[in-house]
Amino acid sequence: MPVDWSGSGVDLHLAVDLGGGGRRAALESALRGAIRDGRLSAGTLLPSTRRLAEQLGLARGTVTAAYDQLAEEGFLIARPGSGTSVAEPAPRAPAPAAPPPGPAATAAAAPRHDLRPGLPDVGAFPRRAWLAATRRVLNAARPEAFAAGDPQGRPELRAALADYLGRTRGVVAGPDRIVITSGYYQGLGLLSGVLAEAGISAVAVEDPGHNVFRAVVQRAGLAVAPLPVDAHGARVDTLAPGTGAVFLTPSHHYPTGVPLQPGRRRALCGWARSTGGLTVEDDYDGEYRYDRQPVGALQGSAPNHVVYCGTTSKTLGPALRLAWLVLPPHLVEPVVRAKQRTDLYTEALGQLTLAELIGTHAYDRHIRAARLRYRRRREQLADRLAAFPRLTTHGVPAGLHTLVTLPDDGPTEQQMMDSCARHGVGLRGLGELHHDPTGRAAGVLIGFAAPTERGYPAALDALSAALSAGLSAGPTAV
Repeated sequence: MPVDWSGSGVDLHLAVDLGGGGRRAALESALRGAIRDGRLSAGTLLPSTRRLAEQLGLARGTVTAAYDQLAEEGFLIARPGSGTSVAEPAPRAPAPAAPPPGPAATAAAAPRHDLRPGLPDVGAFPRRAWLAATRRVLNAARPEAFAAGDPQGRPELRAALADYLGRTRGVVAGPDRIVITSGYYQGLGLLSGVLAEAGISAVAVEDPGHNVFRAVVQRAGLAVAPLPVDAHGARVDTLAPGTGAVFLTPSHHYPTGVPLQPGRRRALCGWARSTGGLTVEDDYDGEYRYDRQPVGALQGSAPNHVVYCGTTSKTLGPALRLAWLVLPPHLVEPVVRAKQRTDLYTEALGQLTLAELIGTHAYDRHIRAARLRYRRRREQLADRLAAFPRLTTHGVPAGLHTLVTLPDDGPTEQQMMDSCARHGVGLRGLGELHHDPTGRAAGVLIGFAAPTERGYPAALDALSAALSAGLSAGPTAV
């Protein structure tokens, strides 16, 4: 029989089956199960035998006997005058050593040295600043902060972002043109769906480009044409007639790391004005430029023809699921409607905390510190790569990764990836980012932000060993 008890600080739904077998045995079994599955944690004070007997309709002696039995088995501790509580679990014997993982297990395991691109150092999350901002938000929050939210996003965050993006990225927009989303992934999906509903059928996406986000656009029903990228950024002169939108990363192209050249920025804005086309700007790591001031957002040059997309995934951490779209006026209402259909609204307390962090300039201070730290790491990586003259590095000093292409005579990209995996180094191959990798340069993307400060030197050592082994194992090896 199910029983709910309250007392001594614990509420528990205890299912005791009294339909068969002894009542004491049934109670013991129910208590053991609650302890083993964690519903009764170590230190939890149980109800008195009298109270539990009343709740279950059992004799008090039955409950006492059950408690005594479980105490003898080590599940409970009975202290005179202090009641009966759940004991600490006994230490488990160490598990036998597992056999070496096979290829599939090795691929699925997290890398010992995480140099995958696009990942920030989440260990440097500004905990104190976030906690202080959260406390201030909770102390000042009105009751409506805990009610259903606005699908467009909290007005406090939209106002803070309008100011922040204007002064740091040159974005032109008021709070009424900003929509908060649960990450860039959701924002891109919402926008792609809205464009498809508006009658756009053909779009252009950078080649190479992020394959996961390209798939999001395609799932919305949009036909994707590759937009070639060279040393000056996207080849906007190759846009085909009938293209309704262009998706690109103009401040720091992913993955080659080049910014869109000024003449091409002007040409793209001119294309949008003359054709009515839309440019979707992913400013995924625009805050991180190390040799000069960051390149301003493209949106500032054509605010009515560019959608600006930003996120905290690279500045604070992807777990926050906070991103934003700065939209031309005609797209605000359709995107808000799409947001309502998807998840109604993004959680509010994180929005309020981020707004507080921005308003007190703690966000700026965190980014400045991260910029200095990542610049040093990139320089250290560049020093290591200089020891391998057969490798070619690409891109300007910016972002969280470096692209390295391999020599034409080998090794192959897969050989280099395999070498890195054997040395416990996680990175990413270039091939999967091309629309069609046939005949394209082979390469790897090396991130330099994810490891901790203490772990980064070891990661570089492992990377150097992996690159050396990979180059030696290539087709040119003697």
